[in-house]
Amino acid sequence: MAGTTLKKGTIIYKSGQPMTALHLITQGTVQAEYPGGTYQLKKGDVIGICEICSEIHFLGYTALEDCMYLTYPISSMEALDDLLQKHPDAARFFLLSLFRQINTLLGKSSFSEMNCADLYQNLTADYEKYNSLCSRYRIPPRTLEGIQDIANYIVSEDQDIWLNSYYLGLQNIYAKEHAKALILEPGISLGMIRKGSLDFRKTYTLLDEQYNYCNQLTHHYFNSEGNDLFDFYTSLYYRLGSNSEDAVALCADIERMTAYFEGNPALDADRVKQRVEDFRSKIASLKKPAKQEEKKNDSLSASILSELAGSLDTILEFAGPEFEAAEAFRQHVNAYKNLEDKNAMDDVTSRLRKNLTLEFDNLYAAVFKRSVSTPYMPTPVKMFLYFGYVDEELAGADNCATLYNMTFGMEDQSAFGVYTLYQWLMAIYNGSKSPSRNEFDEDYSDYIHKQKASGKLSASQLSALEKDPMSKVSFELNNMFAQGNKITFGRISTFCPLFSDDNVLKDLKASYVTAAQITKAFETVRSIDFSAFYRESLDYDNIDVMGRESIHVEYLPDVILMPNVGIRGVMWQEIEGKKRNSPGRMLFSIFHMEDINTSVVRLAGEFRWEMCKRIQGSRWNDVSERSLTSEYFDYVQFYRKNHELSSEAKERIRTSLQRAKNSFKEMFVRDYMIWVLFEGNNSPRLNKVARQIMLTYCPFPEKLMASMAQNPLYSELLERRKVLTAQRVHRLEILAQKIKNTGVDVPDTLQAEIRFAQGKI
Repeated sequence: MAGTTLKKGTIIYKSGQPMTALHLITQGTVQAEYPGGTYQLKKGDVIGICEICSEIHFLGYTALEDCMYLTYPISSMEALDDLLQKHPDAARFFLLSLFRQINTLLGKSSFSEMNCADLYQNLTADYEKYNSLCSRYRIPPRTLEGIQDIANYIVSEDQDIWLNSYYLGLQNIYAKEHAKALILEPGISLGMIRKGSLDFRKTYTLLDEQYNYCNQLTHHYFNSEGNDLFDFYTSLYYRLGSNSEDAVALCADIERMTAYFEGNPALDADRVKQRVEDFRSKIASLKKPAKQEEKKNDSLSASILSELAGSLDTILEFAGPEFEAAEAFRQHVNAYKNLEDKNAMDDVTSRLRKNLTLEFDNLYAAVFKRSVSTPYMPTPVKMFLYFGYVDEELAGADNCATLYNMTFGMEDQSAFGVYTLYQWLMAIYNGSKSPSRNEFDEDYSDYIHKQKASGKLSASQLSALEKDPMSKVSFELNNMFAQGNKITFGRISTFCPLFSDDNVLKDLKASYVTAAQITKAFETVRSIDFSAFYRESLDYDNIDVMGRESIHVEYLPDVILMPNVGIRGVMWQEIEGKKRNSPGRMLFSIFHMEDINTSVVRLAGEFRWEMCKRIQGSRWNDVSERSLTSEYFDYVQFYRKNHELSSEAKERIRTSLQRAKNSFKEMFVRDYMIWVLFEGNNSPRLNKVARQIMLTYCPFPEKLMASMAQNPLYSELLERRKVLTAQRVHRLEILAQKIKNTGVDVPDTLQAEIRFAQGKI
């Protein structure tokens, strides 16, 4: 087959052109363009393979250098199947290129999603700061048009978290010789290409959605009208003057905005450049660098780096001989440091990350064990336990200084239910907390008794393990830590637990999770869904007067901060062991790159679902026994026959269910997020049936219901809720009066239950 030669700069396809052929690159480099970015195709890659299920190219392709490719005309799927069977070598190239491109785009989507959250947080923080400064100096603030319509980015159709690993595994399999049998098997290659192209299109659509969202936010910083944050900040700077105590910080914020948005393709580059140059020229003569302060900071950073020099050796020495893989770990860390692309998907890099992960987990166990028996821990060891830090060069000088200062300011936040991983393991070691359940839903006691039943443990060994705190810690490390650290990181296929500057995508101080942030996030949930973390129980302390009357007690979840820089929160378990009246457990990265409030709302939705399933047991979806999960399950399963829903509402449910990949739980969580973030702020988004379910099982507090009573969308539902509440309160007040008539003091728990029923929490 004759090859086609292209000159550098040739546009091969533009987005929207018909899809009629595949092109196997035999020489040169081609750039593929998607909304907001590009990636490169090289020798062995195939142009168009990811768009095979589409009638048009949705990517653009340009030759970056002189290229040559072979062309395979494709008129139909049948023609493609015939081509795959006749040319197995070409089929192998097609599949390998498909897998590589999917993995590339999935990785870019993860970063793009973080960028959306980061940009939203910056926008809201910058606007709040502007208003705060105006208030401080008694300057009437200007209004940023459209800011009230901006909400935090919520993924419309999140990709499965395992997808990266799936395609990376396929890439590894098809790269080997024995894959020929798979390629020759009728239907498999075509099926792989069909599925891969559909997954690629979904990821592309997600990137397009994220790109448009970022553009929307970007225009609040710079727009053609000039009514933007850049103008707000520069005007405020001119008004306050260079001698104002806030001038330096204000100027730094302006420079940060400039650095972030200069060169943004969504903006008029010449106009942005002109505005920035005008500002800089006006303040150039007024800038007076604080040389003495800079020198002081440089000296302090040098002192910290000097103390942290040889951190890896310090950590390994502290771990002692119990960590047998010290030399291998040192070699692997050095190899990892020298990688140009630490997120590469090739076999060598993937194997290196896997080895480092196993060795890191074992090292963490050895260091923790040593820490409980020694009164002194070197600073690098503390940084390792808290943040996953292992090497000063890998972390970067600025990050080292930040981590160092954070380590000395680290406080025990367990009183607020917030733990670093090290503090959590110490709580297990000291007996104040029990280990989490493993993947088979076994708690520590179940696990060791099962070992005894299978003959792996004697009675004496069982007795010893029941009392051994380090064995409990090991159980937690082998189960919760190993999985939780990877999942909170968010990008499983490129996960490496070592703290690296490459993974720091925003300011560490801004992403550091504190008890205050967690408390505020929980308050956001409880201000809308006040009963989210309450459990129904009997009042055993007052059973003689309360009888079988139930009360509600709140158990806020424990939050465990994993030692990594990540993007995902995890609802790890809804109760402690088998005790229903106990706190659940949520996991976050200690440096969480997304909006913490939105993440907590999502996990609260997951908690609601899992807790209801735990209580209802096998009847969680049986509508004859009314519950949140059974009613929501019935609503989604039979929405097509529901006469209360309009045809438009039914179509939206169908689309939502597709986006949730037919997961009723995922669909509920998304509706719950809308309930808390929008409906709770008097911005209706749900249909009538979903709103009724939410109001029944996730009711608003009394004050919020009163303020929403005038809205016709809520009035009927709220009136019905009001009647049910009055009946419940009346029954409790009758019980309180009966107790009072016997001469016994009314229990505080009964008074609290009356307030709970009224929504006065």
